Amino acid sequence: MNIQNELNKAEGFKNIELLAKQVVEGFIAGMHKSPFHGFSAEFAEHKIYNKGESTRHIDWKLFAKTEKLYTKRYDDETNLRCHIILDNSSSMHYPEMRSFSIDSLNKISFSVLAAASLMQILKKQRDAVGLSIYSDAYDYYAPEKGSERHHQMLLSHLSEAVVSKPMHKKTETYKYLHLIAEKIHKRSMIFLFTDMFQTSEDEAKLFEALRHLKYNKHEVILFHVFDKEKELNFNFDNKPKRFIDVETGDYINLYADSIKENYSRAVNEYFEALKLKCLQYQIKYVEADVNKDFNNILTTYMIERKKFI
Repeated sequence: MNIQNELNKAEGFKNIELLAKQVVEGFIAGMHKSPFHGFSAEFAEHKIYNKGESTRHIDWKLFAKTEKLYTKRYDDETNLRCHIILDNSSSMHYPEMRSFSIDSLNKISFSVLAAASLMQILKKQRDAVGLSIYSDAYDYYAPEKGSERHHQMLLSHLSEAVVSKPMHKKTETYKYLHLIAEKIHKRSMIFLFTDMFQTSEDEAKLFEALRHLKYNKHEVILFHVFDKEKELNFNFDNKPKRFIDVETGDYINLYADSIKENYSRAVNEYFEALKLKCLQYQIKYVEADVNKDFNNILTTYMIERKKFI
């Protein structure tokens, strides 16, 4: 990737907070047309207005949209702690971004913007949020806090993750999940963004680490980030290509059609096994296709938060 491409990408994520606000605002606009009437544009909690109650806190803007009466209810403190974990290994930087486009994200940029959007909601809910980033090392850790300064610091580190270019960075996800689990405050909501690519020998260790994250009454949501068209369906044109493992540098030359059927079957079986394991360990599994919007991410948060508190 040349210097200009790097500048384009950096420029695109320089205003990550603005992008996150746009994602959230779009989600809220759609949410008012859905069953999720629990949050206003300011994310104050709503309850149905009962006859005889004070009209002081009626949300008239929401009444104009829904023709139903809701009152706002503000909590001084929700006491909800959330921790976001981001896999920044080399495989998360696939596909390579020639230039930044909100409509064409790779796995790391999708994960970062999703995380920033969650942070935007958490900020409005006055919830505390922490962040861990790992690759072939435990790159960054910040405990759960709710201050504006802390929020800006986390956004800065998320932006850096997008424009970084980790070369041949493998990761032992299970190792860092164990370390993170030891640091997180009791009874937190944990969001993990990862593509779940590791060797088959590491699978058992990985799920032991996920079980460790469940320790201390944590709720764990696994956002399985992948490019469905390429990494699951293997939709490439049938010209000779060199497929390179970005974490090891190993490669193979072949025609896509020659392995497409077997490849797709094997990956589908692996993904189904992941879902079953998550169900077994009571971990919320969420598909996060980088070609989709962020509604599934934010809707999952809304549902899990209501269950959690």
